[in-house]
Amino acid sequence: MDNVPRPNRRTDAPPFGRTDGGGPEVASFTLANGLDVVVIPDHRVPVVTHMIWYRNGSADDPLGQSGIAHFLEHLMFKGTAKHPAGEFSKVVSSLGGQENAFTSFDYTAYFQRVTREHLKTMMEFESDRMTNLLLDESVIAPERDVVLEERRMRVETDPSAQLSEAMAAALFVHHPYGIPIIGWMHEIEGLNRQNALDYYNRFYSPENAILVVAGDVTPDEVRRLSEETYGRVPARGERPVRFRPQEPEPVAARHITVSDPKVEQPTLQRLYLVPSCRSVNEGDCYALELLAEVIGGGPTSYLYRTLVLEQGVAVNAGAWYMSSAMEETRFSVYAVPAEGVSLEALEQAVDAALRTISADALDVEAIERAKIRLVAETIYSTDSQSSLARIYGSALAIGETIDDVRCWPGQIEAVLKDDLASVAERFLIPRRSVTGYLQKPAA
Repeated sequence: MDNVPRPNRRTDAPPFGRTDGGGPEVASFTLANGLDVVVIPDHRVPVVTHMIWYRNGSADDPLGQSGIAHFLEHLMFKGTAKHPAGEFSKVVSSLGGQENAFTSFDYTAYFQRVTREHLKTMMEFESDRMTNLLLDESVIAPERDVVLEERRMRVETDPSAQLSEAMAAALFVHHPYGIPIIGWMHEIEGLNRQNALDYYNRFYSPENAILVVAGDVTPDEVRRLSEETYGRVPARGERPVRFRPQEPEPVAARHITVSDPKVEQPTLQRLYLVPSCRSVNEGDCYALELLAEVIGGGPTSYLYRTLVLEQGVAVNAGAWYMSSAMEETRFSVYAVPAEGVSLEALEQAVDAALRTISADALDVEAIERAKIRLVAETIYSTDSQSSLARIYGSALAIGETIDDVRCWPGQIEAVLKDDLASVAERFLIPRRSVTGYLQKPAA
């Protein structure tokens, strides 16, 4: 994203139109206090999804305070001067609605799904805690204990999660994407009320937020309601600057092993450092997205066909690509060994298969099938208002535009065989990789 200060005025933009793959008309505008608003009409049922996205995530945690973005997400439910702790959730529940919140590397989001007549109520509650959060000292330690227990349950007792953390830390030696979203245990233990308030005051402002409303609404209706609620939150003048140390060019392949008696199925994982959708050469992003589908998108993919069906060295194999990121990101290849096959032998088979991508994997029919699957998944997602809200919110939160989302299917369709070969040859190379073994301890 850019860090250009937001002007303290309301700007109007016409609807951007439908996505290339179909979907509803999408409108956007900006309130006088800098809050960006996106409206995605869907009049099939009288329901709305209301989401507020903040342009901050765990990669914006101050040094030594890993987990503060996620911790603050928990604390945002502890009430304001106007609404005591728990009231917001009780109201959502009483209205038959749904709510949740989540923290990612690049953003934090809060959402509710309710019938359309209760949209303003959601806006009133959410805009209130944007600026009036109360953090009594008495809630800090108990909620911190909740987060610590969450980490124990998700990571400390799960060898696969431990391997994932170790691999990310090895892949990102300087960038904060190598730090877990939930934070390191010893740093979570030190998080306090002042840390949370400082982070809240830095990032939770209208200039730094995106309101996405999808459902049985019109742009004019959302404009009126948002001005009556969010529009009353004072502007601060500028969007906060996000400081991100950049990852140096990798020079060495890395290898990590997690051995634990709890491991039931050995697994081979491989991460490559690759460009994201926000990289300078954005065409690489579309090529990597399609490459992951061609070589690892299910039982018809190249890796599954080669390693499972033809060679019989694996019982599963695939690949995925995390395109949505502000800086360089991950491309993953994984495989599960067949009975009697060692991880070392499986790694050799994986390496051999990857070396022949350009010659063996990139036939015209396979590429066309992958394009059809990817574009179809995008079209199907437009049938869900909550999915649409997430797609647009997450894109805008990392600095993409509505037009980027709209044009995505066409960009995938435009990828050529030579583009796939190029990204494979430039990025799926040993020095850009971290290989992980998950296994039982040696007998």
